[in-house]
Amino acid sequence: MASEQDVRARLQRAGQEHLLRFCAELAPGPRAALLAELEPLEPEALREHCERAAAACARPPGAPPDLAERLRPLPPERVGSAIRGDPEALRLWEEEGFHQIALNKVAVLLLAGGQGTRLGVTYPKGMYRVGLPSQKSLYQLQAERIRRVQQLAGERRGTHCTVPWYIMTSEFTLRPTADFFREHDFFHLDPDNVVMFEQRMLPAVTFDGKAILERKDKVAMAPDGNGGLYRALADHHILEDMGRRGVEFVHVYCVDNILVRLADPVFIGFCVLRGADCGAKVVEKAYPEEPVGVVCQVDGVPQVVEYSEIRPETARLRAADGGLLYNAGNICNHFFTRTFLQAVTREFEPLLKPHVAVKKVPYVDEEGNPVKPLEPNGIKMEKFVFDVFQFAENFVAFEVLREDEFSPLKNANSANKDNPATARRALLTQHYRWALQAGAHFLDEHGARLPELPSLPGSGEPPAICEISPLVSYSGEGLEAYLRGQELQSPLILDENWVQALRP
Repeated sequence: MASEQDVRARLQRAGQEHLLRFCAELAPGPRAALLAELEPLEPEALREHCERAAAACARPPGAPPDLAERLRPLPPERVGSAIRGDPEALRLWEEEGFHQIALNKVAVLLLAGGQGTRLGVTYPKGMYRVGLPSQKSLYQLQAERIRRVQQLAGERRGTHCTVPWYIMTSEFTLRPTADFFREHDFFHLDPDNVVMFEQRMLPAVTFDGKAILERKDKVAMAPDGNGGLYRALADHHILEDMGRRGVEFVHVYCVDNILVRLADPVFIGFCVLRGADCGAKVVEKAYPEEPVGVVCQVDGVPQVVEYSEIRPETARLRAADGGLLYNAGNICNHFFTRTFLQAVTREFEPLLKPHVAVKKVPYVDEEGNPVKPLEPNGIKMEKFVFDVFQFAENFVAFEVLREDEFSPLKNANSANKDNPATARRALLTQHYRWALQAGAHFLDEHGARLPELPSLPGSGEPPAICEISPLVSYSGEGLEAYLRGQELQSPLILDENWVQALRP
């Protein structure tokens, strides 16, 4: 380990020597921990990071003045749809996706480096349980969807197949995530096929370009955003691991979407048959001002434009069919070829521009007293996973129904949307629809049939509670064999045990 003198000299070159101002007061253990944290920070990179953060924060927010003139929706030939797609095309896409899964060419990659701060918990968001009858966590739901899609692909092709699960964590989430998986026996997945790796951390920075000391012995660090994926892939040789396994196609998604379809065969097949190197699932924006990024083109190049960068009059523009012109909402659900990811890590990652996130960052004052600020006081610099769309040679988008595939869990129940209650309701409403479509009927506590309401208002609870395990059905398939003509009492957990009891 480098000496205090060496670390101090490096910090002086970076203009950040203040990070050692309490070093003389520290006991040997905390002093060694602080020096170990500071040692990997390259002086020039640290100086550039802090200066870039201050400069970026000083720039006025909002849209570039000429963005509206440079903005265009994606051309129709680059867009597929699970909603308006021809049934035969959907069948072919699904068949191709299952074919690639059966050949062991598909992996899923989970972005799970963020903390559950907005959700109001101190543990990784994937461990969260939204209150389902089964009490399953997000991680368990996702693991079981992997198991089911492997089973479906294997049955179609008469083979055993594997979808490796790569999980990008951070300093905050790696250990609790790894412990959680071990405690739950990896949800009956082969541990060799669950690969966890850690993204880099970057110092939080004050508005005048100084790295923030969180405690006397610790720098305030934050994950480098979900776009830190590309450096992390290189740091941990993940693409080489994929290559050894024969993986060619990677489905990347965010941990907080309770409806996410991992390794979705339809999406995978669409992208593969279109020859895409990069793709994004999108949902139709609910209204012009909805705070979601828009997948579109700027100067003919695909990218995601943040809602805050689009002027209200541009957001309200209508297409010929009456829908919003810029309606392709980004849901952090992406397809990449391994070849494209290799090109990004080798050539394009240094070209990505960090984004500014202004946050309330705990710090110590000049006397060493801990302070929890009431107002934002620091800058966290992040890269976004979708920033690489601009480098794709053949980018495509795939439209899906929001109620089928997108319900993010971001906020505590005190918020009015994207909270545990809305996530729980979205999943149970989906399962209620599946049960009705399979021919089931629900009874009330007196044995009378409940009215069937296949279409529910967005905020309404389903008339009956029916949770369907991913191990029974991945996307509503196969339920007719168990549910047609069945009269079901709510609440019901339709899992493997329930199905087994129906078999003669």
